[in-house]
Amino acid sequence: MLLALLAGIACHAAAEPAPEFVVDPAQLQSLGVGLQKLTASSATVGAPAPAKVTLPPELDMLISAPVDGVVTQVLVGPQDAVKSGQSLLRLSSSALGEMQLRLMEAGSRLQLARHALDRERRLFDEGIIPERRVQEAKAAQRSAEATQRQAEAALRLAGVGDATISRVAAGGRLDDGLTVHARSAGWVTALDVRPGQRVREADALLRLANPREVWLEVQLPVGAAVATGQQLALVGRDVSAVAQSLGPLVGEGQTQTLRARVTRGAALLRPGEVVQVSVPKAGGAGWVLPQAAVFHHEGRAFVFVRSTRGFVATPVRMSGGAGGVTQVIGELKAGQDVAVRAVVALKSAWLGHGGGD
Repeated sequence: MLLALLAGIACHAAAEPAPEFVVDPAQLQSLGVGLQKLTASSATVGAPAPAKVTLPPELDMLISAPVDGVVTQVLVGPQDAVKSGQSLLRLSSSALGEMQLRLMEAGSRLQLARHALDRERRLFDEGIIPERRVQEAKAAQRSAEATQRQAEAALRLAGVGDATISRVAAGGRLDDGLTVHARSAGWVTALDVRPGQRVREADALLRLANPREVWLEVQLPVGAAVATGQQLALVGRDVSAVAQSLGPLVGEGQTQTLRARVTRGAALLRPGEVVQVSVPKAGGAGWVLPQAAVFHHEGRAFVFVRSTRGFVATPVRMSGGAGGVTQVIGELKAGQDVAVRAVVALKSAWLGHGGGD
């Protein structure tokens, strides 16, 4: 009887695979194994919450008409990608001509004021006029310079280049049209005008969005406890974000808005898109992994942790999950690499080393 029991225990021990098994780099590549590095443990994963993809205010630009005029040509279309400095549209404007005329007149007055100051200085040096006349000439020149700088600033604000401003100030040719350029790269998200349309100064022409940095506005139930700096994951996307602030106001749906900055995968998102975010719940701690990273053997859950020789089958306990991600608790450490792809193939290799099922 005792011999039979010992034989049964020995047989079961032989069937149980060792935790660590060897996988060389060539096998790792041929199996197509994907790894994810553990960063920091996070709170328990809660139910998904809706979120809208937004841009910081400085990256969502409204291009408005710099002067009154008529749109003569539109050079871009909706959803077009534009580069910094690219021409967007052209305006024909009589107001622009008046602004240039004021600059030309200011340039002429400044030139006369400089000549007058030179003449007064010569006469003063010869003792013909008093010094007061020189001081008056200096004041007139300073006034003329200020007038010209003001006229130049108005044209520069309208988008006129420095070369054109210098030419007009020197009495050169006037332009009857103006080209509006993109101040930074981005996408055309809205186009509000068409050729032949008359616009007034400050009317909206188009809108540019630069997705260099993407934010999420997550709608959470009132009273949700989310700490600043907490990691968030998007459902079904390789995208993560960091919680920044929870708004104090409550919306009509009895929700609060959590603003989060996307730290990975911003290129996969589009401004205005609505996504689902797995928001951690308060209490508990663990490691967030894709559900595909966890496998089961004889009623227990495991993950494969990369070792120097291959992988170690590490037992874990699942404490929650939603939307393709799961929360696990176990003997895991930050910095370890966990297999998240081709886990079934690794399980077969692991069981093959020990003769499991």
